[in-house]
Amino acid sequence: MTPTRKRRLIAVLLILAGVGVASTIAFYSLQENLLYFQSPSELAQQPMPAGRQFRLGGLVKPGSVERQGEGLTTQFVVTDGPEEVTVEYVGTLPDLFREGQGVIARGALDDSGLFAASEVLAKHDENYMPPEVADALEESGHLMPSKDEG
Repeated sequence: MTPTRKRRLIAVLLILAGVGVASTIAFYSLQENLLYFQSPSELAQQPMPAGRQFRLGGLVKPGSVERQGEGLTTQFVVTDGPEEVTVEYVGTLPDLFREGQGVIARGALDDSGLFAASEVLAKHDENYMPPEVADALEESGHLMPSKDEG
């Protein structure tokens, strides 16, 4: 093997190794930042470990919203029909947040099973529901598919 070929082979191997290392780093950093969507029923079937961030979606159970004192702490129950999860949120809730409406909360479960939300999103008009929430409610039989779907 000539010295020129040897240098080219070494350069190609170094480039391939660099691409492999960069791909591995990108893969692991994306895995850490990925937020999975779970409905209360999916969470009951396959619980998430405490402290792991994910998005919880469903309907706010009527009669479940409790504001604690005069602070910004609010507890409510997210349901998809058969299952429920209690959510605690500290902060100002969106203007469109209300009982019986679709909601997505981002946060993590604590050791007692309470979902500590860091962000709460409410639907933005009476016709829209986040696709993940609509699919989860339809799977649980709590929401019927709309008439204009095929």
